[in-house]
Amino acid sequence: MTTKNTSGPLAGIKVLELGTLIAGPFCARMLAEFGAEVIKVESPDGGDPIRKWRVLKDGTSLWWSVQSRNKKSLTLNMKHAQGREIARKLALEADIIIENYRPGVLEKWDLGYEQLKAVDASTIMVRLSGFGQTGPMKDLPGFGAIGESMGGLRYVSGHADRPPVRVGVSIGDSVAALHGVIGAMMALRHRDATGGKLKGEGQMVDVALYESVFNLMESLVPEFDHAGVVRERTGGSLPGIVPSNTYTTKDGENIVIAGNGDAIFKRLVLAMGRIDLAGNPELERNDGRVKHTQMIDDAIQAWCDTQTIDSALDVLKAADVPAGKIYSVRDMMTDPQFLARDMFEQHQFADGTPVKLPAISPKLSATPGHTKWLGPTLGQHNDEVLRSLGYSADAIAAMKQDGVL
Repeated sequence: MTTKNTSGPLAGIKVLELGTLIAGPFCARMLAEFGAEVIKVESPDGGDPIRKWRVLKDGTSLWWSVQSRNKKSLTLNMKHAQGREIARKLALEADIIIENYRPGVLEKWDLGYEQLKAVDASTIMVRLSGFGQTGPMKDLPGFGAIGESMGGLRYVSGHADRPPVRVGVSIGDSVAALHGVIGAMMALRHRDATGGKLKGEGQMVDVALYESVFNLMESLVPEFDHAGVVRERTGGSLPGIVPSNTYTTKDGENIVIAGNGDAIFKRLVLAMGRIDLAGNPELERNDGRVKHTQMIDDAIQAWCDTQTIDSALDVLKAADVPAGKIYSVRDMMTDPQFLARDMFEQHQFADGTPVKLPAISPKLSATPGHTKWLGPTLGQHNDEVLRSLGYSADAIAAMKQDGVL
């Protein structure tokens, strides 16, 4: 039986987070969840703006409790020379630096990749920005919404007769963050293979939000380049893969049915009582079904019109057809699958108020992620971090007096 190590697979790895809001902090959050020591530098003037986003408790965002769990908060005034000096010391100590300022900002602070690399060749820096560190757009502001638009996701999202829609979360930032995590792990592996922290070769991981979204766009490019096909908005369906769509049951619930495998399609239509469709040779393969997409969707919707969500799911489960209700968070919180997989963690705020957080993913059998504490108060770890750099209590007090912290 495998013994779980709750210190995490990244125990001993030091990470410096220089950035705000979503992409950089989400990238650092995942490293913190799996054991890395993450020091998040925040402005003394209010800290990361996400502290005030969406639903608040006692003036602080509930999102903050997730986005910054396991991180240490250090306030530094980066307009102050001593603030920049402390940040530089931390950067040269860190195994990984994560930043999401506009290109050029860190260079002004003597914290750019090349500037740090000149001192420590093992420096690994993950740079997340709207458009990357090069190119004619590199200096422009680029939020996730712009990355989603330029990367192609917004264009294909929604219904053909309406303007494009956004996904209901900041998907562009989050996808970029995941690319940052992957890049950081690959860079760390390369550094370890070439001599480790003391002698190994570091590198810069250049993550552009629009490119991260673009990386998800499947066959978009070769379809256009080879066949002149521009993928358009198709509502709830998956174009060219039939049937895969969203349907409505008679009790008003939405159900996704993915009957696009050849054998699955046959099981689906037989479960619906449509022997005629099951025996139609034109529908045996996906390329044939694509020509009859509307007819097939109409047939499935007609069947759903006779079913409740529960009865439809029961029939499709028995037929081994992939199908699912579209969940709200209310559905998730009581769902047996979510509960069996321990997808919620029970914690409490400093005042004792209980709160559930999403559990950490992915699940590792031997070294799983672990929530040690919720998002910290602003500057909560100032003394701890500065003492670790050798600053005395008097020096720390003086920095507070001088507006460094």
